[in-house]
Amino acid sequence: MDRIKTVSVPSVEMLDALQPAPDGISVVVWDFDADPVGADLAEIDAAVLPYMSSPETFGAAVKSAPNLLLVHTQSTGYEGIPELVGDDVAVTSAAGVHAAATAELAVGLTIASLRGIDDAVRNQTLGQWWPGRYLGLADRKVLLVGVGGIGVEIARRLEPFEVELTRVGSSARDDEWGHVHGSDELVTLAGEAEVLIVITPLTDATRGLINAEVLAAMPDGALVVNVARGAVVDSEALTAEVIAGRLSAALDVFDPEPVPEGHPLWSASGALITPHSGGNTGAFWPRMIKLLRRQLVSFAAGEEPTNLVQRGSLYR
Repeated sequence: MDRIKTVSVPSVEMLDALQPAPDGISVVVWDFDADPVGADLAEIDAAVLPYMSSPETFGAAVKSAPNLLLVHTQSTGYEGIPELVGDDVAVTSAAGVHAAATAELAVGLTIASLRGIDDAVRNQTLGQWWPGRYLGLADRKVLLVGVGGIGVEIARRLEPFEVELTRVGSSARDDEWGHVHGSDELVTLAGEAEVLIVITPLTDATRGLINAEVLAAMPDGALVVNVARGAVVDSEALTAEVIAGRLSAALDVFDPEPVPEGHPLWSASGALITPHSGGNTGAFWPRMIKLLRRQLVSFAAGEEPTNLVQRGSLYR
């Protein structure tokens, strides 16, 4: 039976952080720009992919490894990776590593927009003191689209702010926190939403899920917060609503990324943009290393790793 014995990581820093490796596991460096250091390409059984890189940047290198059994992302999302490696290669994600950081950014963007902090920063650069009354987060009707790990963390962080929270998943159901509405109810639910927070994964089913119809159903003055993937929201429809001044947007992601030079959202008064930095905090590195250490132990024992999203031939 095939087993993982040699694992590549994309940096010397990560290699050092994972020492000592469990018995039976060799960890080497492969940055996907040059040949692996410490092993031949044919010896690599599992590869940890670079953080904040797309398959376009490392795809050719990954495909050149003839005996690859598994790839491991450093992100929660893994879109494009199964298609890149094929059905026989297992795929694991970093689900959980970014949950706290992404949740705090989602809430931070929401507060910043609803309290006019973005306006205050713009006014500060002009040396202007313009007080005003903003909506604030307390008592707002919040529609949270996405009930996975990060969605749970966002909901937990919203609770102290005394919001009226409605959650939406792929299908209607009840869980330990109450009722989850199905995505087929989105247009109706959007009609009452003062804040829409998006954290659903990007799949064929969720691409363009927040479309023109959903956005048009939202009340005047509502806020759209996207910390998921840009393509979950119809960029053209959202831009039109923000430029018209009917909706506001606080976006950590967009389609395409980066937001193109000269795009009207850059200068829109109702837009707050951060550069896809949801999970990129000081919490990332220690949590990622902790996860990878657990994965190495699983590899050494011949057990399934955590966060297996494609089984490949190894775990069928």
